[in-house]
This record gives sequence, C-alpha cells and structure tokens, in this order.
Amino acid sequence: MSDMTLEKAIQTAIEYETKVRDTYADAVEKATEDVGKKIFQALCDEEQGHLDYLTARFDEWERTGTVKAAELTTQLPDQAGIAKGVAKLEKKVTEYDWGMELSLLKNALLLESETGQFYKNMVAELDDTGKQLFTRFMEIEEAHYDMVQAQIDALQGMGYWYDFMEFDLEAG
Repeated sequence: MSDMTLEKAIQTAIEYETKVRDTYADAVEKATEDVGKKIFQALCDEEQGHLDYLTARFDEWERTGTVKAAELTTQLPDQAGIAKGVAKLEKKVTEYDWGMELSLLKNALLLESETGQFYKNMVAELDDTGKQLFTRFMEIEEAHYDMVQAQIDALQGMGYWYDFMEFDLEAG
C-alpha cells in the first residue's frame, strides 16, 4: 500500500495528463501528414478534457474537502470499435516514410502506459471515493493505449493511418 492521499493522487494525475496532452500537442506540430495531425489533435483534445475534469475535481476538493466522481466521457472508440476500424483498412498503394509519426506514436505509447499504470495503482490503493474517481480514467487510458498501438500497427503493417474519426465514434 502506498501513502497516496486522494489530494496527492489528483495532483499527480494532473501532472500525468498534462505531460500526455503536451506530447500530443507537440505531435500535432511535428506530424508530416494531415490524417496524423488530425488524430494527434483528437488525442490532445481528449487529454485536455481529462485535465479540465481533474482540475474541477481538485478545486472541489480544496473547497469542500470531498470529491464526487462526475461522469467522464470519451470521443474515442473502445477496443471493439478499434478492432472493427482496423479491420476495414486497405493496403495503401503508395509508399511513405512514416518514421516521424512512428516515433511520435511510440513516445505516446510509453506515456499512455505509464499513465494507465498510475490509474490502475490508484484504483487498487485508494478508498472508495478514489476508486470511483479513477476507475473511468483507467478504462479510458487503456483505450488510449490500444488506440495508439493500433496506429503503430497500422502504419507498420499497412503503411496507412487508422483514422478512427471515420469509424464508429458511438462505440466510445
């Protein structure tokens, strides 16, 4: 067991989400292909939503000494939606050097893994209030990890972006 308090957990979560958001914002600038920029921007926006949510929970904690886990939504597809979308991809006929995008995605994958592990730890260690607050984050970060991994697999295997925004967003 850790000595992590709910207050410290929220502050640490804000640090993780800021780092991931900034990584995606940087990727938007560095990506060399429009679909990649669009995907990185969607992930950046998603992480900003997490930051807004956590900041509101921290403000609530400072005002009242308690936190209520409000609904946390995602615009990204779940694992089934990701698998369905990737299955629809066709091989791209033209060759393209995806080196920059793959590098950005691999960096994002590491951060998503670290962030997801943090949330898993918080769900395991904190009381019921903390569990309620961080369980949905854990689920969403697992989906983000799967999304980034699907992007890597699609680029490496097919030389084609998996453009999740063209698939079933209702699945998220």
